[in-house]
Order: sequence, then C-alpha cells, then structure tokens
Amino acid sequence: MRKEVVVFGIKDTAELALWYLTHDSDFTVVAFTVHQAYINENTFHGLPVVPFEELANHFPPSDYFLFAPMTGVKMNTLRKEVYLQGKAMGYSYISYVSSKATICGNQIGENCFILEDNTLQPYTTIGNNVVLWSGNHIGHHGVIEDHVFFTSHVVLSGHCHVKERAWFGVNATIRDYTVIGEGCLISMGALVTKSTEDGSFYMGCPARKQDKLAIEVY
Repeated sequence: MRKEVVVFGIKDTAELALWYLTHDSDFTVVAFTVHQAYINENTFHGLPVVPFEELANHFPPSDYFLFAPMTGVKMNTLRKEVYLQGKAMGYSYISYVSSKATICGNQIGENCFILEDNTLQPYTTIGNNVVLWSGNHIGHHGVIEDHVFFTSHVVLSGHCHVKERAWFGVNATIRDYTVIGEGCLISMGALVTKSTEDGSFYMGCPARKQDKLAIEVY
C-alpha cells in the first residue's frame, strides 16, 4: 500500500503535521504544497514546495495522498475550500489519529487531524476535514459533521450534534443532547446548555448569543 503524502501548507500546522506523521504514523511526507501566490521558498524542512495549482503534474493523485490540516481561520471556510479543491483534483486524503488518543471504534472521515489525549467515546461519528486539537472529550452517541474545528480541552457531552464548520474555543463545555448550529462559534470557556443557531457567536457561562458577531475575526 502506498504511504507517501503531500502536506498542504508551509506554516505551523503543516510543520506540526510533518512531526506527527514522521514520529507517529506509517506515512512519509514527501513534499508540501500551497497556492502559488504564497510560495516564497522552494523548500520547507528540506522538502520541495510545489504550487497547488500544479501539484498533480509533480505528485499525481494516483500515486500520492494529500493531507491538508489547516487552521479554522474564517470559520473553516478556507479549510473547506482547499479540501474540496483537492477532491476535485482527484486526491484521496489521509487522516492522522494520534496513538495517544483514545478511540472506541469510531467512524472517522478523511483529512482529520486528531491529536494526543483526545477521548472519543463509543458510537460518535466524525465527518471529513475535522480537527481535534489536544485534550478534548467527545461524548458518546454524537455526530460531528464535516469541516469542524475543536481547539483544546473542549467537553462535548453525549448525544450532541455538531453541524458543519462549527468552531470551539479552549475549555468550552457543551451539555448533552445539544445541537451546535452550522458555522457557529463557541467562545473559549463558554458553557452551552441549549442548542445554538446557525452562523451565530456564543460566549459566557451560561453561554448567550451575542448581538454583535465576532465570527469575521476567526
């Protein structure tokens, strides 16, 4: 089975992906890629940097996997766009799940980046292009849709449904049976006890919808 991967990005998250894949997976990173307008150097960590627009000419999708573990900037819209562009180019994506995460046979999609000390309880499914930074608790019998970003130490209780492109700040806590709306931003330290509206910003303890959205900051 082929194990060679091209990583999208040339900043911190791509650098972290290189470290994790090198030290805690069977995959080998062979190159990095980013859109031509953002290339300043031809190499990154001693590996070639190839324009994303020309990637298939150098590393064809029939022979190489793609991995795009991007940040949640602009409420995950950029991550979603790059992921879909790669799919349109014919690439299959890997997912990275830390050997130090606790996984209970969960269904996990592609292009997920799941770091150490995450706990995924049984019967919760994870969609495509999801980031779980370190130390989160993901409760049982839940659904996390595509393009979602968890920072660290978020507690998602059982039977929750997280819709596409939601973003969670550090130490947020979500009550069981809660639905988190599409493109919803949950602030750090928020205590969410009720389902949230799509495209809204919640903060506080208990969390309340904010009149002035701050989503554009993210």
